[in-house]
Amino acid sequence: MRRSLVAAFALAALANLTWTAPAVAQEVRINGAGASFPFPLYSAWFRHYNRVTPGVRINYQSVGSGAGVRNLINRTVDFSASDAAMTDAEIEEVQGGVVVLPMTAGEIVLAYNLPGVSTLRLPRDVYPLIFSGEVTRWTDPRIVAANPDVTLPDRQITVVRRSDSSGTTFVFTQHLSAISESFRTNVGTGTSVSWPAQPNIVGAPRNDGVTAQVNQTPGAIGYIEYFFATQTNSPMALLENASGKFVGPGAGAGQAALASADLSGDDLRIWVTDPSDPAAYPIATFTWMLFYRSHGNDRVAEALRNFVTWAMEDGQGMAEELGYIPLPEVLVKRVLAEVPEIQ
Repeated sequence: MRRSLVAAFALAALANLTWTAPAVAQEVRINGAGASFPFPLYSAWFRHYNRVTPGVRINYQSVGSGAGVRNLINRTVDFSASDAAMTDAEIEEVQGGVVVLPMTAGEIVLAYNLPGVSTLRLPRDVYPLIFSGEVTRWTDPRIVAANPDVTLPDRQITVVRRSDSSGTTFVFTQHLSAISESFRTNVGTGTSVSWPAQPNIVGAPRNDGVTAQVNQTPGAIGYIEYFFATQTNSPMALLENASGKFVGPGAGAGQAALASADLSGDDLRIWVTDPSDPAAYPIATFTWMLFYRSHGNDRVAEALRNFVTWAMEDGQGMAEELGYIPLPEVLVKRVLAEVPEIQ
């Protein structure tokens, strides 16, 4: 009888017991969006960082620099990215302020589709006019003169440009405007510009879209980030630089271009519009991530500070193998000094 009573009391106690699992820290989920130019490197960074950092998951969408800046202003993301950094007016629109940090650098190349033409030289006074619609055939005398050993097809040039608001477009048109008065007057500089309304000038979204359009259109040429050209084996033109040398893209030529950057100012929105080094590829640029000075979520802000520190100290080593240019050490130190501003 006594055993029966004990058993009854035990069963009653178990019935009334509510088990509580040990507390587990909730995963920090961070969403970013923006430039397509650095997307291959950023994707590699985030995949690696997510693996080695338990409890943090960073996601990044390639939507273009213009959309990325707008998302930051609208506070629909935790961070953004832009090849055009941000203007003063855009920064003023962001509630809580912005920290603009260069994260890596790269080159914008002119990929072309000319079967049988493995080497193409484009003079400094010609390639801006291709994109302003003033040079329209591959047999233009100035192109022929620069390529005496090449048989160029007598066909129309199909120009492929970005159809979305793009930091790649900003950097590219900034360079063309710097070296060509005609381009500056007729097209200008911006993340979106008024391209000539000509049937041989067509648009495609993002770097991957322009790459695909060029590769499927014989006679086409378009501006894309170096990584996208190398991954698709797209031929890239040699461009005449400020010293009169025809130079192709690559790690050495990109680093020579960045050596022309003025890093002495306080602002980290730094441009290399027309590098002077004879070894420099002429179109190279830094690219930026954009963070809130006051995010509103301490855990997200802390995770982003930790990520930027990792990207500067460890992530730069992944840049060159993906076709990007690691930041100069002096710039890495300046970025690290700004990390505490992300709150």
